[in-house]
Amino acid sequence: MSTGGARETNDTARLEAFSDGVFAVAITLLVLELKVPPRDSLTGEHDLLHALLDHWPSWFAFITSFLTILVVWVNHHNVFKAIERSDQVFLLLNGLLLMSVTVIPFATSLLAEYLEHPQQRTAAVVYIGSLLLMAITFNFVWKRAMVHNRLLRADADAGGIWLTTRSFNFGVIVYIVVFVVAFIVPVVSLVCAFLLSVFFALPVSASLIGGQSRAAEITREAGGD
Repeated sequence: MSTGGARETNDTARLEAFSDGVFAVAITLLVLELKVPPRDSLTGEHDLLHALLDHWPSWFAFITSFLTILVVWVNHHNVFKAIERSDQVFLLLNGLLLMSVTVIPFATSLLAEYLEHPQQRTAAVVYIGSLLLMAITFNFVWKRAMVHNRLLRADADAGGIWLTTRSFNFGVIVYIVVFVVAFIVPVVSLVCAFLLSVFFALPVSASLIGGQSRAAEITREAGGD
């Protein structure tokens, strides 16, 4: 019995459900980095507020990581609307994506601990590197599905596929640039990572299903350039 052939649609449903569980665990683990200041460490009326503000690296790392994982989960959900089959390579690539997602809580904790430390460059490189790894593995997952429409539904929209591919390629390129910046100016790279999480959270109009006219028009225009 072959393990590398195409699988049935219900297998993709199981795969998405399993992936959703991993995303949920990873995004929940992020909150563990947020610490409650001990009561015996407070002496004045406003010390609690000051203690919370002193933990701003934890809040910054938490928000950035939460938004990033949330965006990846949304894109993962949208991509799977257009995928009806899976094969062994696709399953393994999706597993690598999930592995990169589970690394994010560790990288977030490292960043929160060392953001104001002389070793912040190393923490920033590891953190941005984890985001880059996630972007690359997601790209591999998508390319495995869309090349020659290998695993896509018959009604997958060509324009939507083109726009999604362009967006994922852009994300990898930008994260590579930010990764390089992390070696030079760590704080700037972290600000860029936060802005990227906000940017990619913005809704897009293209659909992967149903032959959206605007997406098809964009594809035709791109082919005519």
